[in-house]
Amino acid sequence: MEKKEESFARSRAVIYLMTFIMGGCGIAYEYTFSKISSDLLGNSAHQWAITIGLMMLFMGIGSDLQKHFKDKHLFDKFLFFEILLGLIGGFGSVAMLFTFGYFRDHYVLLQYSVTIAVGFLIGLEIPILTRINERYAPELKVNLGGVLRMDYVGAFLGAVSWVFILPKFFTLTQMSFVLGLFNLVTALVALIWFRRLAHRKILAFCVTIASIGALFVGLLKAPQWTVDAEQALYMDRIIYSNTTRYQHIVLTKAPSGDLFCYINGNTQFSSFDEHIYHELLVHPAMIIAQQRKRVLVLGGGDGLAVREILKYPDVEEVTLVDLDPGMTSLAMNQEDLAALNNGSLRHAKVKILENNALVDAPDAKATVFTPDRTRLFHDQYHPVAEVNLVNLDAGKFVEQISGTYDLIIIDFPDPNNMELSKLYSLSFYRLVHDKLARDGILVLQSTSPVHSREAFLCIGRTLTAADFNVLPYRDNVPTFGEWGFWIARRTDSGFTDLKGDLQAIDAIPVPVRYTTPEIIDASLVFGLGQLDTPNDEINTILNNVVYRFYEGGLR
Repeated sequence: MEKKEESFARSRAVIYLMTFIMGGCGIAYEYTFSKISSDLLGNSAHQWAITIGLMMLFMGIGSDLQKHFKDKHLFDKFLFFEILLGLIGGFGSVAMLFTFGYFRDHYVLLQYSVTIAVGFLIGLEIPILTRINERYAPELKVNLGGVLRMDYVGAFLGAVSWVFILPKFFTLTQMSFVLGLFNLVTALVALIWFRRLAHRKILAFCVTIASIGALFVGLLKAPQWTVDAEQALYMDRIIYSNTTRYQHIVLTKAPSGDLFCYINGNTQFSSFDEHIYHELLVHPAMIIAQQRKRVLVLGGGDGLAVREILKYPDVEEVTLVDLDPGMTSLAMNQEDLAALNNGSLRHAKVKILENNALVDAPDAKATVFTPDRTRLFHDQYHPVAEVNLVNLDAGKFVEQISGTYDLIIIDFPDPNNMELSKLYSLSFYRLVHDKLARDGILVLQSTSPVHSREAFLCIGRTLTAADFNVLPYRDNVPTFGEWGFWIARRTDSGFTDLKGDLQAIDAIPVPVRYTTPEIIDASLVFGLGQLDTPNDEINTILNNVVYRFYEGGLR
């Protein structure tokens, strides 16, 4: 009797271990498919909510439908479902990429089919395992308590692993194959341990081993398959592709030599005309500023805005704050991009967040570059200017940093999701207001005043509510079309005539490729009724109205 109980205890332990692994894989599948969908389609909050919600719905359906399975050969059914889950989950990410690249019209069908299939199969796992465990833990409260406990703990550790561990070693598509391998190894362990329950042992063993082999090949081939699938999305040759913790970054290079950068599938810039955008973002504000000693750039991890700032000899310090170290590292180390930004970040002094305080990164870190004041990156640059690079959320930075800046340049992506919407909110602009010197200048890119007019105007209203005097301007950037900016001063600055100051510019004091005083003067002119709107809402962290306006403006 004691031996039987000991054997039952070991079998329960194996089932709990299997449940633990399956719980971790299940949550990781949800995250992986959500991330891929948001990278391809944008609107991450929408994609995550729909993908996880749909998967959980079919987990519930799968959990209910398993009651129709007879107990006869139940273990064989479990093995079949586990193998199927490993294969669909493993190859699902690559299949989604290829479908999006080559059969775009059918992508959503495949995305939801994979999501539904994986959710349904995950839903079958736990109830079937619980039924198998009845023979080893006949008391219901012990059976359910043990199985569900390990499922929930596994889900938690799976989430932690997906966020902090797996990305260090694998790409997003490789992670799918790793998860599939965990599922199939679990099936193999179950087959070996519970072989007496299997009806067709040899067939099950051969199919499991073959499936493991297929997933292992997929794991090895995933990087090349990913490049091949992505290449179909872009006209030009991909020279760099990487999914960081925060976003998916792709660089392409045209036969003409033009460089294009895409973030989550959206065009970030083209070397063909990025100088138009960055010159207009930087130089009007720099020219009319009372002082230019300390400049803060929020966003702009590509280093292109910093390139323009460093042309001014009286700039002493530039601080660039960008959330993603993957983007700033690319700007420093990728030769095409570093050439485009004239090496503006290559000697940046890197800072990190430690114990809620900004400190210099330790010298041991490979990403640290010590400023070399004896060398110029470009003959237009001044050797004294110090560049500080901070990889931190801009909101946290402006909350924590002390002191003020003569100029603050905001170069965030458009508010195309709710996460970015907070960086266009009243509370964020109030924080920025407090970090701007009383006589300082604020300028920010503000999406298209034509295609996203209501979002553009909402940004201006929100700045006004944050105690700024504001002025809109715009120009045509061929890659994007008509593009808009807001320039602002604090209401207590004593300088109220922004338009007059800009119109008084009679020369550009540094070398430029596009901007002239006449261009700046013309940028202040908008079409009849273009700045009129019946809306008076401002954007806050809670209402995300700028995101709603932006989404509506693109339809």
